[in-house]
Amino acid sequence: MKARGIKLAVSVGCLAALLWWSNAAEVLARLRGADMTWIALSLLAVTAATFSMASRWKITAGAFDIRFSYAFAVREYYLAQFINTVLPGGVAGDVARAVRARGAADLTSAAQSVMAERLLGQIAILGLMFAGFTMALLMPGGPAWARLGWIVLVVLAGCSVAAWTISRRDHAMGRFIHTILRLTRRPSVLLHGAITTLCLIFGFYACARATGTAIPTEAWATLIPLVLCAMLVPLSVGGWGWREGAAAALFPIIGAPASAGIATGIAYGVVLFVAALPAAVILFAQSLSETLSTKGKPDLP
Repeated sequence: MKARGIKLAVSVGCLAALLWWSNAAEVLARLRGADMTWIALSLLAVTAATFSMASRWKITAGAFDIRFSYAFAVREYYLAQFINTVLPGGVAGDVARAVRARGAADLTSAAQSVMAERLLGQIAILGLMFAGFTMALLMPGGPAWARLGWIVLVVLAGCSVAAWTISRRDHAMGRFIHTILRLTRRPSVLLHGAITTLCLIFGFYACARATGTAIPTEAWATLIPLVLCAMLVPLSVGGWGWREGAAAALFPIIGAPASAGIATGIAYGVVLFVAALPAAVILFAQSLSETLSTKGKPDLP
């Protein structure tokens, strides 16, 4: 409980500090004048990503000998996203997803399928980011990433080498990483990785347009993935604070003020929350079904 309070305080504190440090009035003005058409497009993109991620989880689960329907995958993914959005840490929903999927297998396999699917999503984004920074550093004319770009490339390359090395080891972690790397070569997984990544990136871009910033095309594979990766920091609630901080730090590279980055991050956070709200309908339907089922049973003496 104390850890959750700390994570909530970090998110609130980061947002408050960013608003105090930047032009808070401009941030609020950008949010008040947000273009709802672009917000709606962002919401559609994030929703499409959810359906694609659910399909990827179904495929990934098959690699661990777990079988369930696509409808089950979509329902559980919505519930997991909603929990991750409202609870600190960003992983409670995935834990719940693994627990609820254990009916199709043992808990260990269910947990591995969830972890593998999340990692496949990150691999897709990081792969795009690696290609984006490589092109940005080799081809002049885009944002001047300079030293930061080389640091990103070195870190990503190091992670790739480490993953490949671990996958060669004959132990539980090695076999798990080997399974993930094998899945990355499957066309269906590659397709869903591309769809999900592009939808999430476009969702963020649409929020930037909604709040008055046009992110250049060459920054789609560099700036936006970096901001999305900042949301993975577990010391937060739903990535709040870290996402806005990363956007505030990176937007000046493309000639936009920090306040524009903060406004975009806040708008994207709201879109992610709204996109996860169908989970509330699912929970209500389940609760109603359980209530009706209980009422239909005769009272035992």
